Formats: sequence, C-alpha cells, structure tokens
Amino acid sequence: MKLIVLGSSSSSNGYVLRSEKGEVLLLECGYKLLEVKKVLDFDISGIVGGIVSHEHQDHSKYIEQYLSAGIEIRLSAGTNNALKYKGKTYPILCESKIPFMMGKFKILPFNTEHDAAEPLGFIINHPESGNIVFLTDSYYSKFKFKNINHYMVEANYCDDIVMKNIESGKLSLAMLSRLNESHMSINTCKQLLEANDLSSVKNIVLIHLSSGNSNAKDFHKQVTELTGKKVIVADKNMEIDFNLKTF
Repeated sequence: MKLIVLGSSSSSNGYVLRSEKGEVLLLECGYKLLEVKKVLDFDISGIVGGIVSHEHQDHSKYIEQYLSAGIEIRLSAGTNNALKYKGKTYPILCESKIPFMMGKFKILPFNTEHDAAEPLGFIINHPESGNIVFLTDSYYSKFKFKNINHYMVEANYCDDIVMKNIESGKLSLAMLSRLNESHMSINTCKQLLEANDLSSVKNIVLIHLSSGNSNAKDFHKQVTELTGKKVIVADKNMEIDFNLKTF
C-alpha cells in the first residue's frame, strides 16, 4: 500500500491510497481529478471510491468532477446538505460508527469537532495496510483508537507561533478563536497520540499544517521524541509506504 499526498494544506487537500494489487481509495476531493489521474498514470479503473471529511472547499471543491467520472463518493448527510450539490450523480451518505466497504477497504466513520455541518474522520482498514486513522480538521477527538498501524492526523498550528503572529498583527483575535474551535494544535495532536496505544504503529503522518502558524521541522521533532515512531510531515507529491508487512 502506498499513500500518495496530492497536497495537505489550508488551500487544497487530497490523498490517494493505492494497493499493490491496484485498488485505489481517494481521501478528499480538494484537487482536480486531473491531478489524481496524473499520479495513477491516467488509469482510474482501479478507483473503488472516495471519502470526504466535510464541506469546506479545500476538501470538497472538485466533488462534481469525481462523481461525473463515475467515482463513488461517500460523505455525511450534513456535509451533503451543506454542499447543496445539484449534479446528475449524487454522493452516497454514510454515518458515524456505521462501517461500509469500498473494494477491500473497510471504512468506519466517526464524528469529529470542526466548524462544519457534520464532519467525519475515518478508520480505514485494508489487508495490505492494516488500520489507518484519518483525522483532519478537528480541534480534538473524543475517541480512543485501538490496533492502529498508521496515523494521518492534523497538526495545524502552534500556540506560541499564533500568539507571535497576533502580537505582530499578522493574525486577528477572531482567527485565533476559529483555530481553537476548528483545528488541532500540535499540543493537542501530541496529547491524542500519547493517550492511545501506539505499539502497532508504523507511521505517523502529520497533515494539514498551517502555512503561517506551524513549523514542520519542529513538529516533526516533537512528535518523534514523544512517540519514538516514524514521523512524516505530509508534503505535496510525497509517497509513503503504508504496507503492514515488508514484501
């Protein structure tokens, strides 16, 4: 299994999980379908579907392109209503704590905490990768996770950097309020990881870093020192080995 990062930022988000046998699951619709085609050598026949966490444009902007191409997209009823999508082909609704299958990918949605209608995170299981937590755009998680092999978890901002940006006038107090009620800080990210059993974890991928309120090198160092695990800061066009076993 490979995780391919199309991009992971406040402007656009998209990820591709591609199995050794050619099955592909898309995470988010924040990139044009053309960008997905490029990383798949223009062969989209292996795509079994896609999932969308919430309605904000950096995660959902190109959903119509995906649906028009015959790709099954799943999202919550709240996300669907907020999008007010009026295309000819509609997404399929999913609910927190009710699992579903896309090819050999077993997916369990769970509620997250964001300023959106009904945002979701997902636990994704595949025989090649084991269990993956995909948790973005959530200022904390009320859930604990068991037997996880890979984390894709938001580390959006650092409180110290945010306060310096406010003092210098680069950031408003209103934006601080939104960050606190919508995105996960590096400190909360560390608390989440520390609260869970990481004994089976192979990768921790930090996603959705803010361009002006984060420090990728420092975040990498902090989480590595805390967990002792392989830590990667997601970056555009990055490929990461998500195999459960070494082939």
